Amino acid sequence: MSGYSNVGQGSVYEDGDQKNLKNSEISGRPRYEEGVEHSHKPNDSKDERSIANRLANEERKLNRKEQDDPETSASKQDPTLPAKLHGNEPSKGAKVDADLQAEEEEYLKQKHRK
Repeated sequence: MSGYSNVGQGSVYEDGDQKNLKNSEISGRPRYEEGVEHSHKPNDSKDERSIANRLANEERKLNRKEQDDPETSASKQDPTLPAKLHGNEPSKGAKVDADLQAEEEEYLKQKHRK
């Protein structure tokens, strides 16, 4: 009955809460497209995904082959190579890594000879 009153501001009588949208106002986007990518964190204990979904996610991760970009794969072969590809002098750390990698390869070769 208070909605018919002419006394006071209208905001006093309106609840201002969230209202349900009419069917004509709802967008035509299908429900399955509403999820946001990476909205589920795999290690979130409060996530309500089932154990089967978690297992399926882990199996998918194991079966997926990681595709490295060319620069990352080059750095795995030679730590100084990415800097050289960009026309820069390799950093001191990259030079040390290259020396360590060469020493380890030499050590492994000697170990396999025995």
